[in-house]
Amino acid sequence: MVGARAVVAAVTRADAGGTPTLTAPPPGPGAGLGGAARQGFANLVGVGLAAVAGFGLNIVIARGWSVREAGMFFAATSAFMIAASAARLGTDVGTVYFVSRQRTLDRRDQIQGTILVGLLPVLVVGTLLGLAGWLAAPALARATMPEAGPEAVTALRILLAFVPLAALNDYALAACRGFGQMRPLLTVERLGRTLVQFLGVAVAAWLGMSATVALPLAWVVPYLIAAVVALFWLSRLVGRAGRQVTRPVPARELAGPFWRFTGPRAVSSLAAIVVQRLDIVLLSALRGPADAAIYTAATRFLALGQLSSVALSSSVQHRLAAAFARDDRAEARQLYQAATGWLVLLSWPAYLIFAAFATPMLALFGSGYGDGRRVVVLLALTMLLATGCGMVDMVLNMAGRTAWTFYNAMTGTVLNVVGNLVLIPRYGILGAALAWTVSILVTNLVPLTQLWWSMRLHPFGAGTRAAMALAVVTLGLPLGLATLLGAGPLVLALVTVAGLVAYATGVWRWRRTLHLDALRALRRGRNRAGADPAAQS
Repeated sequence: MVGARAVVAAVTRADAGGTPTLTAPPPGPGAGLGGAARQGFANLVGVGLAAVAGFGLNIVIARGWSVREAGMFFAATSAFMIAASAARLGTDVGTVYFVSRQRTLDRRDQIQGTILVGLLPVLVVGTLLGLAGWLAAPALARATMPEAGPEAVTALRILLAFVPLAALNDYALAACRGFGQMRPLLTVERLGRTLVQFLGVAVAAWLGMSATVALPLAWVVPYLIAAVVALFWLSRLVGRAGRQVTRPVPARELAGPFWRFTGPRAVSSLAAIVVQRLDIVLLSALRGPADAAIYTAATRFLALGQLSSVALSSSVQHRLAAAFARDDRAEARQLYQAATGWLVLLSWPAYLIFAAFATPMLALFGSGYGDGRRVVVLLALTMLLATGCGMVDMVLNMAGRTAWTFYNAMTGTVLNVVGNLVLIPRYGILGAALAWTVSILVTNLVPLTQLWWSMRLHPFGAGTRAAMALAVVTLGLPLGLATLLGAGPLVLALVTVAGLVAYATGVWRWRRTLHLDALRALRRGRNRAGADPAAQS
């Protein structure tokens, strides 16, 4: 924790958006890298298990119910995810940002008020959206699932009733991350909710239960359990932080800075989930539930590839907030570049393999899903560029540039929606994939340019360049050549195994360049992170 002398010396200033920027003496470059590696590894294991369970969940749904029923359900859950994201109001980012800074600068008297400033609006807006969704379900079902009939209304109402609980769960887990605590996210969300959800849906499919009532309930009830546990965990952390506080700062005094920072992010978060989910809803409305089901199955492979991004982002986010709070650009640069190198190292092989094995992987969902092959290939290759930019949007947020991320997100969303409306009627699922590709390119390349222009930060350190070269040489070129020559699955499998062996050899050879020596923090435990205040709980 920053000492008392450093806190007294801290300087408060305001950026153009009115967000307070606090500076304090830095702990020295690389102080948080070991802790980020340790938490990133643990989170990666949890996210990996959750991703496998989520992927298996979609296979169970695709095989347990008809393509039409699966498409209806996927469209309904997409509406649920959009509503839950709207209810969060961007507080999942704002809370991490402020709580991390308050802990870094030893301003614990502000933590309780900050939590309340975010919690109460999420509860109110979530409840209102759930009620509005219940009332609007018939009109929403007619607009997005015209072929589904009355059963779509029932499914929508069941799901949307749980919107406030999903939003509260996400908020509480984000606030725990602000305390430097990753365990709640791992145990409650990554493992608990996802696995319970998978088991519930699997039982419903095994018993041949209805896709109208049983399936939505099995899928959404775990949010209730997760929200209760997450809120209890957060209350303990807040209570612990307030033990030595005699006079907490009232929430009303903290609301202005909090919402000036978080307000733009509320729209940005909603725009992000719209880009990810609205195409499924529009496919259902414009082409029918069957196309929505095929597209959902094809894009689920992206979720597997993104697990490393989710894991690393959760681990690095509060450390970047602390680095920017100290105005330590060197630490922020090292975290950004090392995390991007790790991200490329983990995700590029996955995306290259997905593109090569698109057809056999789609066969896992059953007959009728093979038309999604071109979608898998296009989006997998697009994600190579996106992951190469690193967690650029999150870095901008932690630097306090939420207004920029707002405009970036809105631009990407408009392009995505317009692209879907223009391309889906003519090209179906491929049109939806093309619209998403344009949005991905814009929302990564634009903030990448902004970071360099404003702070001279970029993700292309030596580790990132080494990871990219290894993936392309050992997997990209051999698999691409084999695919162009029409190689069968067996030949592709042999090429993949040989490529992975060469890839692992190269990773070991350049482990220092890739910053993998930071993983020694796994053995040293939390003592290694003593110089990183964000790692303390």
